[in-house]
Amino acid sequence: YAAHESGVFTQVAAARSAAMQANTVAEKSAAETALTGALGSLFAVAEAYPQLRASENFQGLQAELTDLENKIASARRFMNNAAAEYNSAIQQFPAVLVAGPLGFHAMPMFELDATERAETRNAPKVSFSA
Repeated sequence: YAAHESGVFTQVAAARSAAMQANTVAEKSAAETALTGALGSLFAVAEAYPQLRASENFQGLQAELTDLENKIASARRFMNNAAAEYNSAIQQFPAVLVAGPLGFHAMPMFELDATERAETRNAPKVSFSA
């Protein structure tokens, strides 16, 4: 099955690599959107190949994906909390007097656009039960 679907595996690997190398909020958002799409393709392949779903390696992938999703959600919450605290701090007296002139500007919050929200809602559900 891997020979027939190698493009899907390559796509997932490339999307994962891009997600890990992303630095800015916009890059991370785009990379996560690409990764979600690639994983959707991968799970479609898994549905077509029951022997793939039964593989220990694929079951390990399921566990890793669950862990990754939890880490991403945690990182988003942390980033948004840190940005909110920072934005609040530079708007309070006396920081407001020096923040602007010294180049301290509001940090963007991590928010998904409408397309990304729709893709997140339609994210593939992983089930490896026989």
